[in-house]
Amino acid sequence: MIKITLPDGSVKEFAQGVTPMDVAKSISEGLARNVISASFNGTTVETATELTTDGSLILYTWNDKDGKKAFWHSTSHVMAQALEELFPGIKLTLGPAIDNGFYYDVDFGDQKITDADFKKVEDRVLEISRGKYEFTMRSVSKAEALEVYKDNEYKTELISNLEDGTITFCDHADFFDLCRGGHIPNTGIIKAFKIMSVAGAYWRGDEKNKQLTRVYGISFPKQKDLTDYLELLEEAKRRDHRKLGKELELFAFSQKVGQGLPLWLPKGAALRDRLEQFLKKAQKKAGYEQVVTPHIGQKELYVTSGHYEKYGADSFQPIHTPAEGEEFLLKPMNCPHHCEIYNVRPWSYKDLPKRYAEFGTVYRYEQSGELHGLTRVRGFTQDDAHIFCTPEQLDEEFKKVIDLVLYVFGSLGFENFTAQISLRDQEDRAKYIGSDENWEKAENAIINAAKDKGLNTVVEYGEAAFYGPKLDFMVKDALGRQWQLGTIQVDYNLPERFDLTYKGSDNELHRPVMIHRAPFGSMERFIAILLEHTAGNFPIWLMPEQAIILSLSEKYENYAKKVLDLLENHEIRALIDNRNETIGKKIREAEVQKYPFMLIVGEEEEKNGTISVRRHGQEGKGNITVSIDEFASIINEEIKKTLKTFTV
Repeated sequence: MIKITLPDGSVKEFAQGVTPMDVAKSISEGLARNVISASFNGTTVETATELTTDGSLILYTWNDKDGKKAFWHSTSHVMAQALEELFPGIKLTLGPAIDNGFYYDVDFGDQKITDADFKKVEDRVLEISRGKYEFTMRSVSKAEALEVYKDNEYKTELISNLEDGTITFCDHADFFDLCRGGHIPNTGIIKAFKIMSVAGAYWRGDEKNKQLTRVYGISFPKQKDLTDYLELLEEAKRRDHRKLGKELELFAFSQKVGQGLPLWLPKGAALRDRLEQFLKKAQKKAGYEQVVTPHIGQKELYVTSGHYEKYGADSFQPIHTPAEGEEFLLKPMNCPHHCEIYNVRPWSYKDLPKRYAEFGTVYRYEQSGELHGLTRVRGFTQDDAHIFCTPEQLDEEFKKVIDLVLYVFGSLGFENFTAQISLRDQEDRAKYIGSDENWEKAENAIINAAKDKGLNTVVEYGEAAFYGPKLDFMVKDALGRQWQLGTIQVDYNLPERFDLTYKGSDNELHRPVMIHRAPFGSMERFIAILLEHTAGNFPIWLMPEQAIILSLSEKYENYAKKVLDLLENHEIRALIDNRNETIGKKIREAEVQKYPFMLIVGEEEEKNGTISVRRHGQEGKGNITVSIDEFASIINEEIKKTLKTFTV
């Protein structure tokens, strides 16, 4: 008999050779119908894999991330079979699952796949799927695998890097492929499939290699799921921050300035400034001190911090000055500078914690193919802060930062989130700096603080920063997409590297603990996500302009100016559209610009000292006529509902 440990901690005994599917059936028939993949002792296995030792078993359904991964990877095999049948002579390479679907890189030789071919590939994939062919794994020797793929240089290269005894093929129908495993029970589970696009991709991502054709696809267990997904994509296109940013005149890019370096237009700069002032006000209440550091630093600064070792080769290269041997780097991180600010003078335990905050611009050289609007840029501003505290203060300070992050999310409408505890890789420790003792202390501090705050948490190994573990806030937007927004990190390592100290109550020198935190993360990325989450309809307190005044004709321009002055007295941001255009056109354009309120003024309004108020997006619901004071009350009440009060 063997003992199988389930995720809830319960242990069941089974005869040797039991399969994950057998275990699922022992729990419930309903679970067995939905299980599509499994993991045993941390290794992905098939639902039909025979288990022969004690171990921990996780059963995955379509609703699990790993279940989707198996589903999509399995579909990539079916698509590969269809492509081989429809395009004889092609060479298959790799077909992994990705965040949304999968791709397969293919050498089509002299042939070419176009949009016109998509339908026949899709039809063939669904035809194969209806055959309910089982996915089965078999081991092959290295010599056999090399012989099978002797005419496919890509598979041969992959096999040559594998050890004999570790090579497996996956079979379904009359098709097989080199594969490590992780499949659904049979093809019949695949009910919907669509090719999303094709693109060029160099073999192994190296531009020195041959360019292949990457075929992207996605599949689902129900046709309705595919329909819903395609509708979601259309809505995502409408909400694309690059499109909205252009329409709302928030930001732009210039080839002359350089790729990945956004230019903030007046409305966008005002939006950024409002976000900064919002956080600065909360930070001041929480005891932060504002600092400013240069955009560059001597190379030695980043060698000391460890950033040069980890990122130097892939970042902007050193700046050489006229002085021989003198090198500077564009700032990749703010934390080394803040360490040096701490080091300006000696500190006592009575002085701590010290909380330094900065909206600091940093620079990372992202590959041009990875740049994407504001979400992936080469120059971005972090709402960075670093807290230097005693070990005894760490727990309280960490929880205070959690409170600040929750305040930011609450005021900006991000209500659906999970706190991800990002820890070291359990096996590969080479990419991290610092002692195991310091890492264990830092990891335990994060785990305990998140538990005490009652956060909904998940643990991800291998996602820590190179100098310390993190608490990353994973937010779901209005379309259900998950983004990492806000991070808090505990760091025992940089204080050692920069020899940071404070004098304790015992009159001895001690190391402070360092907390890195950024509720927004980066201003650029945060604004991009906020744009898509709100579709450009920001909370009223954040809007660059909260109202636009539309005069019915030139006769009422003076009254429009009077209304503007009165609104300014109420600290309401507004502007006047006094162009010689029809009121209908002015309203349509104001709708596109997403002004929250359109204030229409004409003869009746001027006579009565009122405004006719039309709300954005409420066509056909009629206007309301109110006084300026009444309108100011409407605005202020709405701000109270959305802009939370930060307390410490």
